[in-house]
Amino acid sequence: MKKVFIYLSLFLLSSPLFAVQCNLEGNQTEMNQCAHNDFLRADRELNKTYKALIRKSAGNRGYIRALRKSQRAWMKFRDAELNAIFYCAERNIRICWGSMIGVLYPNAKADLTRDRTKQLKKYLEKSEGDL
Repeated sequence: MKKVFIYLSLFLLSSPLFAVQCNLEGNQTEMNQCAHNDFLRADRELNKTYKALIRKSAGNRGYIRALRKSQRAWMKFRDAELNAIFYCAERNIRICWGSMIGVLYPNAKADLTRDRTKQLKKYLEKSEGDL
């Protein structure tokens, strides 16, 4: 019975009826949504660029393996970097960063993601022999 309640709650909270809209001049939840949306856009662009680079390099399996390894390492770096930027000795990060953590964290994650996208776009612009 508990699982049914949990699933029903998750469904209702994720439905459009309860969806939070981005509003930069709104309340904290609405500003958090804007920051989250910005990260999602940055992440989509990164994935699009990464997939284009994989397609471009389809004949070079060694490069693709190395690129995938690099991307996994970058994701670990990104997460470690965010942990360093938003370090907090307290159990609850809001004690250190307050309610703005919902805006600050996704903004920093989006910035790091855009930086990685720029790197991958440089690789995409190079010719296959230059990779």
